[in-house]
Amino acid sequence: MTRGLRNSRTRLLPLQKTGFTYYRGMNEATANVRPPMRDGVGASSVRLPPGRWPLLLDFMSERFPEVPRDIWQSRMQLGRVQDADGSALDDATPYRAGRLVHYYRDLRRETPIPFAAEILYRDAHLLVADKPHFLATVPSGKYLRETLLVRLKKATGLADLVPLHRLDRATAGLVLFSVDSATRAAYSALFATRSIEKTYEALAPTGADPAFPVTHRSRLVASTPFFRMEEAPGEPNSETRVELIETLGAISRYRLHPHTGRKHQLRVHMAALGLPIVNDLWYPALLDDAVDDYARPLKLLARSLAFVDPVTGEARHFESRRQL
Repeated sequence: MTRGLRNSRTRLLPLQKTGFTYYRGMNEATANVRPPMRDGVGASSVRLPPGRWPLLLDFMSERFPEVPRDIWQSRMQLGRVQDADGSALDDATPYRAGRLVHYYRDLRRETPIPFAAEILYRDAHLLVADKPHFLATVPSGKYLRETLLVRLKKATGLADLVPLHRLDRATAGLVLFSVDSATRAAYSALFATRSIEKTYEALAPTGADPAFPVTHRSRLVASTPFFRMEEAPGEPNSETRVELIETLGAISRYRLHPHTGRKHQLRVHMAALGLPIVNDLWYPALLDDAVDDYARPLKLLARSLAFVDPVTGEARHFESRRQL
């Protein structure tokens, strides 16, 4: 379900974790006025609460203590702190409760990911991208600009672009994005109601048991370290159907149909079947992944997406152009 804030017209405004952020107290008019993106990254925003700070600089320094005061001064001098109308606010701006302030963060240097995504389809509602290995879907951890979302925003100018689902950074293939906030909930419901057919391909060891297809069900829970998952006793909350496509000696190609969408589900299930995906550094055992080895990508690909378009009623089918 999409979370949001109710405004005076009782319409829900979606919350986003990247780009422009909605805060309590915004009304519909101000929430829809967005500063321009910079290098594909949107501004963050804050509504000034009641308080006795003499200057806006005093508040920003106290509200965000991880950013030194002199950095806030530098941002203000560079025009990176703005009023709701886009005018610059400097380090002498008096504090005024209720004011909506936009600010741009400093973008740290990131190691470029040397692989490009491809836009396979775009209309007024949807964008379908073909993601390469090693590129994160959304900003997380040390990755901001070197992510699929920010790259696409920069390339298309679509500040309101939002992924409807995600792929692991290590996984390549199709990612579906919402272009129009008015129809976003309808497309999100495809995933919530499992009304979208997702097909993956993987390379893994050739299994001794020829009785494919196999359906694997288990209960997946968070593991240690925090970014891993593991199977645990209890009611299953994940299900994957595995089909054999072809045998290539010691390695085979498999088609995977996830019925559920748990974190790392396919990687955990293949490892549990004794068929760990080629070049998986996390399953079944955690190996050293401090440095990306671009010559050894995880052999997992989100191959296709199929669904009935909830807006147009058309049957949609998209195929990745990438090969394992």
